[in-house]
Amino acid sequence: MTARDARLHAFRSDLADARLKGEVTADRFVAGRPARIAASVADLRKGPRPDAGINTQFLFGDDVLVFEQTEGWAWVQGERDGYVGYVADAMLGRRDHASTHIVSVPRTFLYPGPDLRFPIAGQLSMGSTVTVTGAAETRGTHYALLPSGDAVIAGHLQPIGEGAGDYVSVAEMFLGTPYLWGGVSGFGIDCSGLVQLAMRMAGRDVLRDSDMQAVSIGEPLEPGPDFSGLRRGDLVFWKGHVAIMTDAETMIHANGHTMLVSREGLKEAIARIGYLYGGPTGFRRP
Repeated sequence: MTARDARLHAFRSDLADARLKGEVTADRFVAGRPARIAASVADLRKGPRPDAGINTQFLFGDDVLVFEQTEGWAWVQGERDGYVGYVADAMLGRRDHASTHIVSVPRTFLYPGPDLRFPIAGQLSMGSTVTVTGAAETRGTHYALLPSGDAVIAGHLQPIGEGAGDYVSVAEMFLGTPYLWGGVSGFGIDCSGLVQLAMRMAGRDVLRDSDMQAVSIGEPLEPGPDFSGLRRGDLVFWKGHVAIMTDAETMIHANGHTMLVSREGLKEAIARIGYLYGGPTGFRRP
């Protein structure tokens, strides 16, 4: 059997995705049941229990396949990036409507109707997808109406498929966002989550973890003497970490040093990170 990354393929010794039959060994194979994330942010955990570590997160509107649902937990795979893990099954809903729009600002609110004075009904991160069924205007503010009856500020959405021109500009919108291990949202994000979300908003879906990104995004890059060959948009990788160059000398990254998305000089970061983790392991140009 071919070795498979369990982060990206749904298989266990007792159960596996039916599409993997003949490629992995399992007691039973099942077809995934379509579902959709109905919570603002859904933690994807390593095991079916609340104290299990968080590998990544799914956002409102993300489509998933459900392979098992038992005792309050669902074993799922995200359809966009292929990540496999466990979510609380209360966070799952049905795919009743085709998504039409995506949240294009770092954070926004759901209102129970088209009025910003209403107590909020929830909040959404950039990258969340919704179905817009109507529009309303109240005191000059324009709202998009959802099938649930909730409303979102219309200017905080864009039609799906309208990507940003520069993914680095998207990443820069998250400056000051708290660092969160496994985070992929405007409420908390990690280094590879920032790369993934920013690129997604620019129309490019990439894999989730930094080790995956280090072998799959763009092409390897030789930075040249004194890193003089780097430019805006290039990626710098360390073991377990990734940063985005904003110009030839400066990078942006979600990091455990400031516990924020922050800017840092590349050379300063190399000196600081090297003390604990060594130097960069690679450079790539998307």
